[in-house]
Amino acid sequence: MKLYNKNIYKLMVCGAILLGPTSCSDFLDEKDPSNLQPDIFYTLPDHAEAAVAATYADTRFIGDGAGIFSANWQMLEAPTGTATTETGQNSDLNNLYALIYDGNTGHISNWWNGLYRVIANANLAIEKIPGIPFPAANEPQKTRLIGEARFLRAWAYFYAVRLWGDVPLITKPQTTDSEDFFPSRAPQEEVYKLILEDLQAAEGAGFADFNTNGRVSKMAVKALLSKVYLTMAGFPLSKGASHYKLAADKALEVINFSKANPSTLNLFTTYKELHQENLKNRVEHLFQIQYNTVVQAFPLNDFFPNFKAVTYAGLSGTGSTVPTTSFYKSYETGDLRTKDQEGWFYTSYYTNGTGAKFELGAPYVFKYFNIAALGGPGITPTRLNNLNVNQIRYAEVLLMYAEAQAELGTVNQEAYDAYKRIRDRAQLKTPAIGTFTPASFKEAVWRERWYEFAYEGITWFDMVRLRKVFNEETKGFDNFVGHRNLNVSGGAALQEKHLLFPLGIQEMTNNPSLRPQNPGYK
Repeated sequence: MKLYNKNIYKLMVCGAILLGPTSCSDFLDEKDPSNLQPDIFYTLPDHAEAAVAATYADTRFIGDGAGIFSANWQMLEAPTGTATTETGQNSDLNNLYALIYDGNTGHISNWWNGLYRVIANANLAIEKIPGIPFPAANEPQKTRLIGEARFLRAWAYFYAVRLWGDVPLITKPQTTDSEDFFPSRAPQEEVYKLILEDLQAAEGAGFADFNTNGRVSKMAVKALLSKVYLTMAGFPLSKGASHYKLAADKALEVINFSKANPSTLNLFTTYKELHQENLKNRVEHLFQIQYNTVVQAFPLNDFFPNFKAVTYAGLSGTGSTVPTTSFYKSYETGDLRTKDQEGWFYTSYYTNGTGAKFELGAPYVFKYFNIAALGGPGITPTRLNNLNVNQIRYAEVLLMYAEAQAELGTVNQEAYDAYKRIRDRAQLKTPAIGTFTPASFKEAVWRERWYEFAYEGITWFDMVRLRKVFNEETKGFDNFVGHRNLNVSGGAALQEKHLLFPLGIQEMTNNPSLRPQNPGYK
């Protein structure tokens, strides 16, 4: 309404002026500086920086709310079988746990909208930044910014293609006049082709080898490339040996960098260092989504137990994502990751964060517990939870190399050492290299992935690309289809349809070109 009134006012003023000797055309053609549009905004290097910063910021949709007592990130944990809930208020979350979700599930639509918002901003940056005049000395800055946008677009499409399979492949900014304003879905092969092109361009964009400022680095690009190749080698593309080799080679580049720069990139010595604020974007953290209470606080608070006084806030917490007892108990005896307040779990804490110790009655996720912000013995809590959300850790690079090498039919010393490093930190004894066959070593690495990356949004994608699920009772691996999750009453079985998520009903209503729905969903 404001713009409408402004235009009426201009017409009234021009009507009066037209009675005199001058025209009002120049006045009507003026740009409104308060109403920035893409065709007038991208004119300065600072605009390019702002565009890329906005794209980074949009990755935080992962932590946005998805109804009462829930957030978007829980969509990747609930179906795995390693988590359950202590609350029942959110029907969408309950349906994810019970494997009865459909196109009306809010988390699914939120993921779609969030990813395509990142893609839209990245597309704008990729198209507009090349036309912005930079001083000659700052041309590397332009190349870097375009590379960052391409990395973030690849990051978003990599999620999308794994969640839904064939998805719209949009590479240009969209308007209502765009020919593909109602895009159809592109085959997964084409989506992966763009992902690789974007990541390869980012790899050559002149990034620092490692960054502590939250921006993507060359090692982060190489790590994500390894992950993409590993995924393409498995289901559904089944590229096999050629892509296992590409995954191993790219992971080894990161490993070799770590060997040459161990104080820069490495495993943390202790698990607690993984959730220390002063170590964000450092050492093991290759790429994280950035959080700060000034803009948006750390979003994984649904890991807190329901209505237990583990923080300065007293009796609080939703407990809407908590470990299943069966998964917790499946870890090897003596695994440091299960030791109370030392690894991934805690079974006791201190009243209101700093008081008397009390038992929680069950294991809860300690992996993201920010002691400095929430309270601990002798610590006055800051009440400002500024932890980041992990996307790629160096630990994953080690296990990606080990797995890819095993798939190539050889358990070499490098692969064994990479696997053993993960177990050494957990204070576990590792059988000698000669006791493994490539097949048994591969399964050992898979098992380690389940234990190491629990509750990091990784396990679900491992289940899909392997078509295997860890069996907590046998310690082996079941076929995906037919495996029963123990996190719901009766044990819901995974079906063929669960290899993909359904498309959101509202999206399909808005864009009929997205049809048909993924198999098995109404």
